[in-house]
Amino acid sequence: MPIVNTANAEQHAVLDPRLLGRPVHLLPQFAVRLQDDLEALMQGSARRYWAGWRLEIVEFGRAPQLENLRWMAATGLLGTVSVAFDRGLLLTLLERRYGGRGAGATQQGQKERQGERVTATEDRLSVVLTQQMIDVLYGRVAVSTAMEVAPQPVPANAVATATMPGATNWAVRVGVRDAADVAGEFWIAPDQALMATILGSLRPEQPRPRAARGPSEPLATKLQVKLDGRLVSKEITLGALFDLKVGDVIPVSMGRADVLLDEARLFTAAVAESKGKLCLTSFEDAE
Repeated sequence: MPIVNTANAEQHAVLDPRLLGRPVHLLPQFAVRLQDDLEALMQGSARRYWAGWRLEIVEFGRAPQLENLRWMAATGLLGTVSVAFDRGLLLTLLERRYGGRGAGATQQGQKERQGERVTATEDRLSVVLTQQMIDVLYGRVAVSTAMEVAPQPVPANAVATATMPGATNWAVRVGVRDAADVAGEFWIAPDQALMATILGSLRPEQPRPRAARGPSEPLATKLQVKLDGRLVSKEITLGALFDLKVGDVIPVSMGRADVLLDEARLFTAAVAESKGKLCLTSFEDAE
């Protein structure tokens, strides 16, 4: 009997039950639109921080479980968003903003950078950048969900230090690079409620249910027409009509009724009574 070496056995992808039925395959579309928004921010109102940088990648994934990341978060109308910047990138932005060594800041060793104390200036920059990223994400969600009123910008006093999101939380990873080939990255992590809103906005429209169609029938059996039955007809003079008073009785004889289609006489039919109702029966073609 052959023995299977489990160490060399083919590895199969394991389905995550949390993703079943959710349009995660459409998240790259949201990421592309978010990238456009980030580029507009970096080239517009936030250019003084991001001048010379270009976006390399914007993609959804799981929140990184790195102890050296410092997370900041704010809670708004749409939910809580946590943001973390690579320390080297943050210090490079800081030093370039205030004219320091920054040209090679992110190229220094991570251990060396992590040992530096967080200054008040770095903390303020982190708050400002966190505000920017949360506002961009809120704006994109508002457009995707067709909100009538755009969310208000996040105030600086709403941003605070936060705990690291869980390993199962979603996060948008943003990679940037400058002309000197200095690279950095940061993460934007919406909470579960906001992530559900994002996924809900990506759900394709459901096709309208169609009425069940039965087997094909001849046109003669499917075409609906309205028939009128004329039970009684009697000719009288105009003078006799004017002489009629309430309570007068007009003698008539009940014969076969005429069956009309748009005033055209098609059939004649006998008039019969059934359960208190007058019915037409014994149809014959009209001459």
